[in-house]
Amino acid sequence: MIVVDVDLTPLWLTLKVASLATLLAFSASVGIAFLLARSRFWGKEWLDAVLTLPLVLPPTVLGYYLIVVVGRRGWIGQWWEGVFGFPLMFTWQGAVLAAAVVSFPLILKSARAAYEGVEPNYEKAAQTLGQTELAVFLRITLPLAWRGILAGTLLAFARAMGEFGATLMVAGNLPGKTQTLSLAVYDAVQAGNDGQATLLVLMTSVTCVIILVLSAKLLKTKPL
Repeated sequence: MIVVDVDLTPLWLTLKVASLATLLAFSASVGIAFLLARSRFWGKEWLDAVLTLPLVLPPTVLGYYLIVVVGRRGWIGQWWEGVFGFPLMFTWQGAVLAAAVVSFPLILKSARAAYEGVEPNYEKAAQTLGQTELAVFLRITLPLAWRGILAGTLLAFARAMGEFGATLMVAGNLPGKTQTLSLAVYDAVQAGNDGQATLLVLMTSVTCVIILVLSAKLLKTKPL
């Protein structure tokens, strides 16, 4: 019987990074998606294209953009270091930011499609009854669109768990500090540790399959 000693630190770090990254992406995308779905302004589709770029850009290109912005000479990097006293590069917080940027378009696209699928007459009826725009959003639009938004959020979480390229460039591959599951798998393969690599791959795959199944069920479920 072969016993494989697997360090679970990358798993816990991945769950922490993916959870915080998804929360950050969710917070940023829900409002922007509503703006894109309900507003008309010049350049709207151009804005949507720019916000969707992380889905199609090579990870190294996206990582370079992030380094320019969050590096010690970048405007976010300088602000972060001035406020918190340590650089954002090569930290788990940097990994969170990289994963959030990569997963952001998945929530944005799903949320926009969900908002556009809401019958506008329901919103207009609520407005004629004296409801404010915020009340209409919270009581009508969001409850009718939540399944699509949640499905996109689950996909974003799965994407954040598997993020590799941009995370490697921004946060590095520091065992116990910034080494997520995907980076740990890469190291295990490079070191010829097939047993550890297999277990890490299985953990990642099972988690992502469960998330994809839940997401598909949510999209197929009809709103009440």
